[in-house]
Amino acid sequence: MDKLKVIDLFAGAGGLSLGFRQTGKFEIKAAVEKNANARITYKNNFNEVELYEDITDVDFTRFNEKYGKIDVVIGGPPCQGFSNANRQHNQAINLNNKLVKEYIRAILQIQPEAFVMENVGMLKSDVHRFYIEKMDESNVEKYHIPTKADCIYLLDEKWKFEGVLELLRNEADVKNNLWKEDLFRKINIIYKARNNKEKMEKALNRYLNQIKKLLVKRTELPNQHVNQISEKVFYMLEQYTYKDALEEFISALEEALAIQKMLIYAEEIYVNGIREVFDDCKNIVANVKSCAVYDYLISVLGANDNGYAINNGILAAVEYGIPQKRRRFVIIGIKKKYTNIVEMPVPDENVTMTNVYDALADLKNVPVHYSVEDDENGSRISYKDLASVNKLLELRSKTGQVYNHIVPRTRETALRRFRAIKPGENFHALSKEMKEDTYTNVERTQNTVYCRLKYEEPSGTVINVRKSMWIHPELDRAVSIREAARLQTFPDSFRFYGPKDSEYQQVGNAVPPMLARIIAKKILDYID
Repeated sequence: MDKLKVIDLFAGAGGLSLGFRQTGKFEIKAAVEKNANARITYKNNFNEVELYEDITDVDFTRFNEKYGKIDVVIGGPPCQGFSNANRQHNQAINLNNKLVKEYIRAILQIQPEAFVMENVGMLKSDVHRFYIEKMDESNVEKYHIPTKADCIYLLDEKWKFEGVLELLRNEADVKNNLWKEDLFRKINIIYKARNNKEKMEKALNRYLNQIKKLLVKRTELPNQHVNQISEKVFYMLEQYTYKDALEEFISALEEALAIQKMLIYAEEIYVNGIREVFDDCKNIVANVKSCAVYDYLISVLGANDNGYAINNGILAAVEYGIPQKRRRFVIIGIKKKYTNIVEMPVPDENVTMTNVYDALADLKNVPVHYSVEDDENGSRISYKDLASVNKLLELRSKTGQVYNHIVPRTRETALRRFRAIKPGENFHALSKEMKEDTYTNVERTQNTVYCRLKYEEPSGTVINVRKSMWIHPELDRAVSIREAARLQTFPDSFRFYGPKDSEYQQVGNAVPPMLARIIAKKILDYID
């Protein structure tokens, strides 16, 4: 029997693709991934798959003709929540949320027999929303998508000025009063360091000369107030007067950057075609309409003319024999000609539970590398070490050869912290002295930071374990890329490519292949 044809969107390194391929029932025909390093990894592990880069440029209407009838579309479009209470962001509109619409577009144009979308558990919550664009209005009306009145915070009342609404209501004026992007970015970095005098001085030393070169080329901003507030900051930077009036400098920075963020937000609103009414409601805001991402998806794809029965659920990886406590939100859609009710995967009552020891124990004695270049020829696991484990054997290299057993070099300060943390403990177990000069807000540092794994338990959710400074259960070193990949259930035969930081990130972003395989088998229950 011919294999079912699959398209993988937002494929990353290929965790979903691998799980589907492992069933022996699916053939991946094409994938879409924008990240350059993830694309290299994907291509080296799926060399027969045609790879596309930018999903917004892909014409999916040609796919069924080019590859034969596509049976399944899979993917995990990035999606993040938003909150108008959070005013620290430099973007009003999270473009990642818009990528869900590209995923929906692919489904509508390809019309596969089934689709799978994997995402964060909060996707179903009210936090994940689209702002309604002009192009959405016909779909909102056609599919009866629920919307609500919303507002985008633009400027605090203490910085309001005469003519601000008139400025915002003119798209050209908004654009013409913006600083150059590089200038804004560098000045904003300095401002963000304001609560730590030493860090602020470092930022000034690093960026001041670059800023002054950019300021030489500046022209007067059309709006008198915006220009006046901007020039105050520029003068203090050019003449070094900030050194004798630091509080005044920080205050001037705060106001100038607040006005620039307002203009950045307004420009995004115009560029994205969002229906808005700029208003003075104590603070300056843009009144808009929004809808929940999940409501949009099920309203469009679940409509009779598109014909999918849809269900969703949180899948806890550990319940499926995966050695980590990862929880992911999965949506499965099946054409209604197969079923009107879609059931989600259920853990097998006889599943073999696994832990960190089962995933990593045989790597303990394998020498690590400190760079991608040193790892060119990989490392070898002794047969004695291979024999020390009896679970997750499918992950092990048949030859004992492993790649990506790479870690960052550990500085002396970090090494002292590593030695002080016991298995199962994290950053918060350190003494007050050891926490100094680490994170801006020590008390709010996440429990996943400086986490030493415990052999007897599954790990926490594998993200970028280098950034989180995860520690080996026994050794005073970081968890390697290969060890993180093992926790994600990537087999040793799956090799990651790119700079060290990128390889860590690719592993953390991936869907565990073992979990993907479980989902793939559930799809087969309906369409095989």
